[in-house]
Amino acid sequence: MNPAISISIYLLAQLITILQARHLLKYSVVPGHSPAIRIACVVALLVYIPLALLPVGGAMLQDSRFKFAIQAAGNIWLGFYVYFSFFLLVCWLVLMTIRLFRGRESTPRVGGVMLAVCAAAGVVILCYGMIHAQRTIRTELDIPIEKDAGELKEMKMILIGDLHLSVNSHLKTIEKMVDMINEEDADVIVIAGDIFTSSYAGLRDPEKYAQVLRGLKSREGVYAVYGNHDVEETLFGGFPITPISQAFRTKEMEAFFKECGFTVLYDETVDLAGGAVQLVGRVDGEKAGDGTALRMSPQEVLSGVDTSKPVVVLQHEPVEFEALKKSGADLAVCGHTHAGQIFPGNLIVPFFNENAYGYKVLGGLDTVVTSGIGYYGPPMRVGTDSEVMILNLHFGEV
Repeated sequence: MNPAISISIYLLAQLITILQARHLLKYSVVPGHSPAIRIACVVALLVYIPLALLPVGGAMLQDSRFKFAIQAAGNIWLGFYVYFSFFLLVCWLVLMTIRLFRGRESTPRVGGVMLAVCAAAGVVILCYGMIHAQRTIRTELDIPIEKDAGELKEMKMILIGDLHLSVNSHLKTIEKMVDMINEEDADVIVIAGDIFTSSYAGLRDPEKYAQVLRGLKSREGVYAVYGNHDVEETLFGGFPITPISQAFRTKEMEAFFKECGFTVLYDETVDLAGGAVQLVGRVDGEKAGDGTALRMSPQEVLSGVDTSKPVVVLQHEPVEFEALKKSGADLAVCGHTHAGQIFPGNLIVPFFNENAYGYKVLGGLDTVVTSGIGYYGPPMRVGTDSEVMILNLHFGEV
């Protein structure tokens, strides 16, 4: 979206929120036109306006430590604003409905209390969401695959995704994730894209993150695909405002993946367990990283694969399941959705994805979508979990 349009929409939303808050104060125990209320409004605006402008500065300033600090604070502000503005809108609608049916003079004088409750609720949910986002859980699934894999009867595959390393990342959270994964003694680890959040420079001390991630251990190694945010682009309020034609993956990003010890699959296939299982990694369908949105079709990427053996497809976005099945795939493992990340997102994403989270059989294909480790935009999770998925694959079973 055009940057000017994005910023204009955001600023209009802020203006509406301010006007709603001002209107609520007219229905307070202390009249809205009283000196005390006027002074309180001026003070509130002097605090509110700089906070509301943080996302604008984070998007428009030149890359620097100052910009990234503004960006990090702006993401936290957005987490507060989402819930504050929602509760404020609900309260405003309630009072306006009462006024419509009972008249202005008989409308309850609770606007000031409502405004304070909305702000407090926003802060409480923000704090909860930020703490909860750092608590990674373990999820385990047993998946039967009917194809025979020779002497191999089962495989433990660890699925993670959407690390979204960024200005709001915490190294200790990644360290705990690595320890959790290594305790599983896995056969293979796969990463379903979005290791970064549209910027390499925004991650403080990337060499420390690479050192920690290099500690991931499995018998077959660590395989990854790129996601739609593993490119350099400008974000505003979590939305990219850089055209796809200018969204490129940088040499620093690619060097980082190598330093981590990841084998990145770019519409490529590798043999696992001596060729008993084939793993196919796909280019992201939204941003290939070279200024295009081009990748092989399911038919093309699986054309050279021995489909008599179990075939696992690793891709970022949960799409094209029916075509993958028709082309010979048995299991698709994905990320991208974050399971909605923050309420009510977890209720909305199922309307836009065949599989928004978890395990489903779609078009005859076993599909798994992880909620991921990190977060996009607000550094919080409400109604969803950061997770490490353990997939126990059982071959030759129906």
